[in-house]
Amino acid sequence: MKAKGNDRELLTATGQQSVLMVTDDAEFSRMVVARWQMERHVPAFTLVNSSLLNKSVEGRFGLSIIGPVGGGRLQKVLSTCVSTDAAVILLASDSESAALANGNEAHVLVVRQNDGWVDGLVTLGAEALRFHEAQQRAKRAESSNAESQREATLGRYMIEMRHSCNNALTSILGNSELLLMEPGAISADVREQIETIRSMSLRLHEILQRFSSIETEMQMADKNSSDEKRKPRTALASGA
Repeated sequence: MKAKGNDRELLTATGQQSVLMVTDDAEFSRMVVARWQMERHVPAFTLVNSSLLNKSVEGRFGLSIIGPVGGGRLQKVLSTCVSTDAAVILLASDSESAALANGNEAHVLVVRQNDGWVDGLVTLGAEALRFHEAQQRAKRAESSNAESQREATLGRYMIEMRHSCNNALTSILGNSELLLMEPGAISADVREQIETIRSMSLRLHEILQRFSSIETEMQMADKNSSDEKRKPRTALASGA
């Protein structure tokens, strides 16, 4: 890993997830990255000096790792990292830093700096990333389900409006055709206007007919949903 002073550095990796590493100790970051590269899935690492950390990190990373920091900035670093929805791992070199981490947020995971700490940190970090990814998938599924519910509500509304509009158009078409059947009772200008009304009504009727496929699709979706709900009950009754 190449260091560029206090600048951030994004390390390309085979994985899609991103890890924020906050430390003032280049050896710490080198050891963690080197050990993680021995794993099957390696995330992308962004290295930040503790003096440069700011709120812009929110929402960008699946995990934050805090190593040795100087200048009494640990409290600030912890506060910034725990403001995200990702887990935070702190390498605690003494009881004071461990107590500080425990006093912040429940999702701060403390790794003691003793023999084998690198292995423990990487193992814990990999589990934290898997958990974060599972959370993100759940959120995406929830969002997709909510979108489907909105589309279903819109579809039902369109079907209801189609029936109402068809009834109104039937009345308009019927009356316009009755008027056109008596050519001598109306002037040429009025007749032209009535023909325009009839022509536009027919066009609207054609458009509304296309919505009939929505009703068919929703009926099929409701049937499939009902079939899926019945499957577990059928399997349970048959002892499968």
